[in-house]
Amino acid sequence: MNIRVQKYGGTSVGDVDKIKKIRDMIIQKVQQGEKLLIVLSAMGTTTNQLIELAKGVSEKPSPRELDMLLTTGEQASISLLTMALVDQGCRGISYTGHQLGIETTSFHQNAKIKKINSEKILQVFKKYDVIVAAGFQGINRNQEYTTLGRGGSDTSAVALAAVLDAPCEIYTDVDGIFSGDPRKLNGAKKISRISYDEMMEMASLGAGVIHPRAVELASKYKTPIYIASTFSEEEGTWITKREEVMEEAVVTGITSSLEDVQITIKNLNPAVENLSSLFSRLGEGEVNIDMISQMVISEVLMNVSFTIPKTALETAKEIMYSWLNGNENSKVEYNDGIAKISVIGLGMRSHSGVAARVFKTMAVNRIPIKMVTTSEISITWIVDEEHENRAVDLVGKEFQLSNDFS
Repeated sequence: MNIRVQKYGGTSVGDVDKIKKIRDMIIQKVQQGEKLLIVLSAMGTTTNQLIELAKGVSEKPSPRELDMLLTTGEQASISLLTMALVDQGCRGISYTGHQLGIETTSFHQNAKIKKINSEKILQVFKKYDVIVAAGFQGINRNQEYTTLGRGGSDTSAVALAAVLDAPCEIYTDVDGIFSGDPRKLNGAKKISRISYDEMMEMASLGAGVIHPRAVELASKYKTPIYIASTFSEEEGTWITKREEVMEEAVVTGITSSLEDVQITIKNLNPAVENLSSLFSRLGEGEVNIDMISQMVISEVLMNVSFTIPKTALETAKEIMYSWLNGNENSKVEYNDGIAKISVIGLGMRSHSGVAARVFKTMAVNRIPIKMVTTSEISITWIVDEEHENRAVDLVGKEFQLSNDFS
């Protein structure tokens, strides 16, 4: 059975005309003998609108009930597209995450996929040519609706492609993966092929084209991903195995993000158990820690800084307050006016001097660096958010990630 998984984002199904355009593209593929599993996001800004509705009736909506509400967004888009397909004589049917057998963990708002009933999908394909599936959602062992977090439709699509041993195509409002965000890096270059490792780093460090968890899943199951524009004939980008990327640039891409908060704890007892207990509690609260910097200022005191997503700030504050209760000497500072910038490239494994070039570029242009962290294929640093675009442009030109050398 020749199965292909395609995912269309919210902008791709933003109105009736766009839905009809996608319908025509799908029918053309069906006429070529393919079976298609289509994964859809909610239409346009529907998810944001639903969240605003929830906040209108509750300052802190119940996570369970919010998931119940948010899953309706995808249900609207899948039913509309399926209606359009059936209207043209196409054998199509829509399924929610629950109906499709997508079982998840129980953590509302950020659930993880545990398993998918692939046999059910294959049985459905014996009768239908197109299955239109709701992305972003599933059901836990208590039969409660769950959502996979922002960008979770990407994860749904890759997971479905993995269990069906099919390629995954993600269609969105951009022409592929670029060396940097074209809105921030003038003349950013399109990348024709990029490795799972590089894309995972770029996605987790601020590139918003695809969800990091989706790339992680694709890498685990060796599922190739193709990213392209829904309504353009431009060639897109393949995310694939390292050996299929012909040439390893020293630096492949640059990302930047304003979505993090820097937390600094001053005058903390330097015992290892302190940090262990703090990060354990934050982990239990599903607060992801990214950059960490520790400075011992005396035999009995140290300062610790780390970054978390802005979306987790309120949860982190509650945990911090409880954890520091009774420790009057320690002080916590929160800085949400930061930009996190990263350069990524497989070539860093075999080329030295990348960090030196980054630091020199920042120093010559008088842009102070607040924190730095590295991995085998990336360097990440923090600057004040007012310097974000200038820093991205300068470093992009330094590593020839841009076609604009003016």
